[in-house]
Amino acid sequence: MTMLTPRTPTKLAPPGRSRRDRKAAELEAGTRRVADRLAAVSARPVVQVLQEVDTSRNGLTHTEASLRLERHGANAVAKERAPRWYVQLATAYCNPFIGVLVFLAAVMFWQDPADPGVVILSVMVGISGLLRFWQEFRSGRAADALKKLVTTTCAVQRRAGSGSGPTTFEVPMDQVVPGDLVKLAAGDLIPADLRLLTAKDLMVGQAALSGESLPVAKADSRAEDLGQHTTTDPVEADNLCLMGTSVTSGTATGVVVATGADTYFGSMAGSLVGERPQTNFDTGVRKVSFLLIRFMLVMVPIVFMINGFTKGDWNEAFLFGIAVAVGLTPEMLPMVVSANLARGAVAMSKRKVVVKRLNAIQNLGAMDVLCTDKTGTLTEDRIVLDRYLDVHGDDDNEVLEYGYLNAHFQTGLKNLMDQAVIDRVDEAEEVVVDARFSMVDEIPFDFARRRMSVVLNRNGVVGGPGRAEHVMITKGAVEEVLDLCTHLTDRGEKVELTGELRTHVTRIAEENNRRGLRVLAVATRRIAAPRDTYAVADEDGLTLVGFLAFLDPPKASAATALRGLADKGIAVKVVTGDNELVAARVCSDVGIAVGHVVSGAEVDTLDDTELRAAAARTTVFAKVNPVQKARIVRALQAGGHTVGFLGDGINDAAALRDADVGISVDTAVDIAKESADIILLEKDLTVLEQGVVQGRTTFGNTIKYIKMTASSNFGNVFSVLVASAFIPFQPMLAIMLLVQNLVYDISQLATPWDRMDEEYLRKPRNWDAKGIFRFMVTIGPVSSIFDISMFLIMWNVFGANSEAHQALFQSGWFVEGLLSQTLIVHMIRTRKIPFIQSRASWPVMVMTVLAVLAGLWLPFSPLAASLGFVALPAGYFPWLVGVLLAYCTLTQLVKTWYIRRFGTWL
Repeated sequence: MTMLTPRTPTKLAPPGRSRRDRKAAELEAGTRRVADRLAAVSARPVVQVLQEVDTSRNGLTHTEASLRLERHGANAVAKERAPRWYVQLATAYCNPFIGVLVFLAAVMFWQDPADPGVVILSVMVGISGLLRFWQEFRSGRAADALKKLVTTTCAVQRRAGSGSGPTTFEVPMDQVVPGDLVKLAAGDLIPADLRLLTAKDLMVGQAALSGESLPVAKADSRAEDLGQHTTTDPVEADNLCLMGTSVTSGTATGVVVATGADTYFGSMAGSLVGERPQTNFDTGVRKVSFLLIRFMLVMVPIVFMINGFTKGDWNEAFLFGIAVAVGLTPEMLPMVVSANLARGAVAMSKRKVVVKRLNAIQNLGAMDVLCTDKTGTLTEDRIVLDRYLDVHGDDDNEVLEYGYLNAHFQTGLKNLMDQAVIDRVDEAEEVVVDARFSMVDEIPFDFARRRMSVVLNRNGVVGGPGRAEHVMITKGAVEEVLDLCTHLTDRGEKVELTGELRTHVTRIAEENNRRGLRVLAVATRRIAAPRDTYAVADEDGLTLVGFLAFLDPPKASAATALRGLADKGIAVKVVTGDNELVAARVCSDVGIAVGHVVSGAEVDTLDDTELRAAAARTTVFAKVNPVQKARIVRALQAGGHTVGFLGDGINDAAALRDADVGISVDTAVDIAKESADIILLEKDLTVLEQGVVQGRTTFGNTIKYIKMTASSNFGNVFSVLVASAFIPFQPMLAIMLLVQNLVYDISQLATPWDRMDEEYLRKPRNWDAKGIFRFMVTIGPVSSIFDISMFLIMWNVFGANSEAHQALFQSGWFVEGLLSQTLIVHMIRTRKIPFIQSRASWPVMVMTVLAVLAGLWLPFSPLAASLGFVALPAGYFPWLVGVLLAYCTLTQLVKTWYIRRFGTWL
């Protein structure tokens, strides 16, 4: 069940489709069922509706309401609940790398409970999981704090007992039940699905459901007899008010026909609770994780067999193989990713972007298509008077003056367009009423006439013997006002309204409609026989003065923000429930190339393959419902895009969940905020652009760690293979490998605080498992060249060529291996020349220095003996400097070739 219904039948997914497509098909079928039910309610006379919900015009008694509350449950929609803290903690440890480490630690403990490697692995596992849990738990609590902790009430008419009269009470919205009579006034939220009983000047804002920026008229014109004409879309029924909408003006009374999960709003919310689809980030991490694990499963047995056969000590070879497995496992990946995401979340919060799901930061950086509604994003989400035109379509201040007089003097509640006229005059100071006019009478607006009139006294002007001159000013829908006109004003002269002129002025109004403007006609009449009161019959023989044209104006920042997103490689597609003309006008104003606008009805005629092609070439989708929005998102994803969706209404919730990154705003309806991954504290694409930059920075720093660690570990294992085959002792003890890996990983915890080159931030960034493997096998062996060089130096120069001197050999390789791993970070972190064209941030520099100092200190430290180290001779260090300089030089040359060959680096 959803908030809107397709306007034409939509194809259901065949049984072989994915679970997400089947769920969408089920949602679509539920939409039709609810649409049929509400359409039937709309079509029936109100007497029959009251009978069906077992109530009367006096409302329910308190006892009846209590019984129905027990039977139907609270008027609340399903919400996504955060898991318990212990579930989140367990989930933080559900990671393939942590699984590998836990398995290796268990094997080491089984071999030797006193092995210090067990402690080291346990520390790695504990820190990694706890940090990830804490960051996600804290982020979830921050997102929950966004929800306003207030109780919303509504006015309900109930009776104390069966014989007592009705009284209006304020009750919490969650206690409204079917059969309740709800009183509505301007500013009220509509608490449930209502069938109107009475209505006066009722305007309802349905943007959260339909995406239409202007409020729509609701009425009870058929309440007593035939009901509403049959419609397939309950949102368009003029005698239904649906949960999730709000009253902008007027008053009404309605009977509740559905509450909670049975409403449009509630059914949409219920359909969105549950497992979310795999995102681009989730898929990427899984691919990279299993790539590295598969590589480990191949290399470790080879290392184990070589060492077992060449050294003869199978137990030592087994422990060494485990140490190599640890060395190949980027065990700090969950911790580094979490730290990266947490740091990104903090940085984004300072830019008015709140992250609910940490993984969404990566997807925000990878996003290459943004689907967005227009209202409040491209527009200011308010109605303004754009033009005031004479009968030829030219600007005319006289039209503005008459429109202002009509809006200013009416005594009823001014609607948004009345206020827009008043604001336009107040800003420009183009009309001064002063004492020129005074109020005589008015003929209020109603939805049958679709117009309203005021009759003013033109002070100081005599219309007859001793009588003041009265003028009627009528403003309303073009067709209704034109039907009452016999003349028009043409350049100051009163001219008879002939058939030809009627066609001409109608065309002027239609041209402005096609520009996406809402057009009202303004007409006047000088009263020949002034009197004190006037009626609808007096709205006749009018003279058309011109037109008032309104729009929801584009944001001043929208065009600049769109250019900024385009510069970042993000294509913006507008997906709105508003009509084609309005959507096209707004998009054109902000610089979007509109092209062919695809309607929701057209989307329903396309199968998935056709929709994928249409989505790729289309910029603007209009008059689309929730199911269609979600289909468009999935079609773009099927085309290989990482899709973001920005929306704030219940009609956006399904698409928000299906998108790789769902983006909402803090003023959105609750279900939209709950479906979103990221919440903007300001509905502005400029804010989103800043978030994209931060997302790409976070993604880049994560990729740095993966590529640094994967290539470095691959090189180390390759070196181990060579050393194991030709050296008669272990090239490095297992405990040394573990310590080297731990020191290196700790130094990489500063990676989230590194900066990214400006060039990197200009394009969307995505996970590429093949690219990581290619990088690993290309850059990794470079380090092996210098590892082997150090082997030869230790063997030939320092005589570490027998088991008696194996500690010297192992210490020398430990220091060179750790320092080369640490320094190569600066070579890999940028495609530029490090330290000259691009420098790391100061946290990275500090951690690099600390890791280097730790590596140089350990062979001389009090821990040296327990770890198997010996002090290195002074002559070792000039050789070390030479090897490291040569390593950096060759790596820069290989990097230059790699970029030229593959066109990418990070």
